[in-house]
Amino acid sequence: MEESKKMALLALDALEDKKAEDIAILDISEISVLADYFIIANGTNRNQVQAMADSVEEALGKAGYEPKQIEGYQTANWILMDYKDIIVHVFGREDRGFYDLERIWRDGKQITREDLQR
Repeated sequence: MEESKKMALLALDALEDKKAEDIAILDISEISVLADYFIIANGTNRNQVQAMADSVEEALGKAGYEPKQIEGYQTANWILMDYKDIIVHVFGREDRGFYDLERIWRDGKQITREDLQR
């Protein structure tokens, strides 16, 4: 889990660097085998959403983490970045509200940067 915390912090910094809105971190480690954390954020337009995804990919890549899969980059409505231990969801504002992952995954525990740093 320590490795996934490190990855989540890198992704969080990368998203904040590109002015991501409403970043949420969900600890799903106890309710799913998919990943330890979901990181969910949104941007205001297609270019920002893609820039956020690029920033995450660059930051994690520099640290030696390669994505298992990235989907949705071209349309930039919902970019899903699967890094096995963490999954980053980057949305356009309206699409985030429509899919409402926080509600779907409400059994996960919403955590903060400080929780990741422990």
